[in-house]
Amino acid sequence: MKRQSNLLSLHFFLKKSIAILFGLAMLLSCQTDLETIETITAKNEEPTESIYDLKIIQSSYASPKVIIEAPLMERYDVDDPFMELPEGLEVVFFDSLMKPSSRIRANYAISYDERNIIEAKNDVVAINEFNEKLNTEHLIWDQNEKIIYSEKFVKITTETEVLYGEGFESDERFEKWKIKNPTGTFTIEDPSTK
Repeated sequence: MKRQSNLLSLHFFLKKSIAILFGLAMLLSCQTDLETIETITAKNEEPTESIYDLKIIQSSYASPKVIIEAPLMERYDVDDPFMELPEGLEVVFFDSLMKPSSRIRANYAISYDERNIIEAKNDVVAINEFNEKLNTEHLIWDQNEKIIYSEKFVKITTETEVLYGEGFESDERFEKWKIKNPTGTFTIEDPSTK
């Protein structure tokens, strides 16, 4: 009888030990799977390409139209591929005589490859050939539509006045622009005085 009870105890101990070992194996295999998933995910968050001192020249008939410069570009090949310009960018537009006509500068930007859109953020400044200056924290350049716009607060300084508003739209060269929801003091010409 004692021998039978020892066998039962041994049998119970083996069953319990196998259950514990099986549980540990499952736990370790889950950790390995989690580590694999984290590794794969981390790889997708890394840039697939990094370029220092980037300079892109868009030209027509060997004449520069636009030059985009950035200290650092990092490309990410994801569902919506993009280039991140974490140290900012400068865009210079040229006129037909190959002279700079306007420029945009920002401390940070993202360029979406497939949509052909550049989002500029953090101390965005645009200056045109009339020496008009735009200041905002967020500006979108739609290269397909050839426009720049913002839905954020904007400040435009001209030779005679300073204008403020919530939102802005212009041609990409910042030559013909309008402020949405303007505020501030405006100079309005009276047509009867001409």
